[in-house]
Amino acid sequence: MKTILVIAGTRPEAIKVAPVIAELRARAMLNVRLCVTAQHRHMLDQVLDIFDLKADTDLDLMTPGQSLPELASRLLDRLPAAVATAKPSCVMVQGDTTTAFIGALTAFYQQVPVAHIEAGLRTRDPYAPFPEEINRRLVGQIARWHFAPTEKARQNLLREGVPTKQVYVTGNTVIDALLTTAQTVQGLPDELQPQPGQQMILVTGHRRENFGPGIRNLCAALKEIAGAFPNARIIYPVHPNPNVREPVSRLLSGISNIQLIDPVDYPTFVALMLECRFIITDSGGVQEEAPALGKPVLVTRDATERPEAVEAGFARLVGTNTDAIVRAARQLLTDERLYARMSTVENPFGDGRAAERIADVLENDLLAELH
Repeated sequence: MKTILVIAGTRPEAIKVAPVIAELRARAMLNVRLCVTAQHRHMLDQVLDIFDLKADTDLDLMTPGQSLPELASRLLDRLPAAVATAKPSCVMVQGDTTTAFIGALTAFYQQVPVAHIEAGLRTRDPYAPFPEEINRRLVGQIARWHFAPTEKARQNLLREGVPTKQVYVTGNTVIDALLTTAQTVQGLPDELQPQPGQQMILVTGHRRENFGPGIRNLCAALKEIAGAFPNARIIYPVHPNPNVREPVSRLLSGISNIQLIDPVDYPTFVALMLECRFIITDSGGVQEEAPALGKPVLVTRDATERPEAVEAGFARLVGTNTDAIVRAARQLLTDERLYARMSTVENPFGDGRAAERIADVLENDLLAELH
């Protein structure tokens, strides 16, 4: 048998690798092991439970207020032993986290080939998003298998010199996870149910580059929207990072139609996406999930590595300018023709079969080495 070691550390990584692990484990000649770094402990554990994933190795590396250099150094210290113990034929990483980059680097140091899920996303601005843009570029220099979610991502890799035969357009595995989860959600708990006549706006905001003025501007926009539209209900699952939680709590607590809640598990978040009118977010994954559910997105970033979302017409870049956020939200609340256009586009991020395509490639390539 050939062993594939999957390394993940955050909630989005776990969501996106879960369908791939399930598909790989259905292949008789592949042995899949999961190493979690717990870069985000609590939010990662939620997803592992939901998808019934059990870590073979749990490094439990998260510490309060961890800096990027501290996290990277702990990963470099602990991951080599995990890779050496597993003796994998392939190390698989997902996306652009510090866990993904150091996981790929560790595999390279041990001369183990790397498979990269969600390869080829680029903004071409090294600080947007930070540090993810550089993380994914560096993984791209190491990986042997590049699983690009879209043709545009594939073209990015080819322009950087990645051989054509090493790049595979698969769709994004988050769509696999989303479609499976959406079939099983039971609806929202009573405390999150909108009242008759209310229009729910779902908000997320956690990106490092938005800490400080960006988060404060978002809060000012949400406060203005809440005041102008009393029938709007804004639900904001607030990230636990103190750089997010403190200003959001200080600026938005006590406003009757803004509901600040703790982060919710993935099925509840899918239920919130299904129920809302539109989403305001700086998340990459939400930009991919929303079109599959017919939900317009206002992206509180100046650039996106998912330009397909903007080009298709269901996402709009509004940055962290208060006036721009309010203006775009007002249009989605009042202009039914615009709302219809933004909520009925075809999803460019996949058809729910990305994990199957990834497993096919790895099974064929790894088992070919046996003959």
